[in-house]
Amino acid sequence: MRLLATPGFWLVVGFAGQGLFTLRFVVQWLASERSGRVVVPASFWWLSILGAVALLSYAISRRDPVIALGQSMGVVVYIRNLMLEKGGGTDPAAPEPAPAIPAPHFDAEPARAGLGR
Repeated sequence: MRLLATPGFWLVVGFAGQGLFTLRFVVQWLASERSGRVVVPASFWWLSILGAVALLSYAISRRDPVIALGQSMGVVVYIRNLMLEKGGGTDPAAPEPAPAIPAPHFDAEPARAGLGR
């Protein structure tokens, strides 16, 4: 219990939380690069939860209500996103998503209507 009373311990917890938050973006970036499109893997949400819990612990140890409130709200969102990803939050009566709108196509050669003629 003496360890929990040392400021150095809580600095390590805080930096670990920040490290996990940074790592989640690296994981998401690499997953997106690998698939060639934007992807948010489940590991992103797990790292978010771990980072938020570490930062929440740090905030509580410092008695910082601003950081504590922000991190506690984030944990709720991260857990909900994991639930949605597993299919626990899907509504079978929900309408099908709208089809994707195709990107506009531009010719490589611009039209030269009325130029030089």
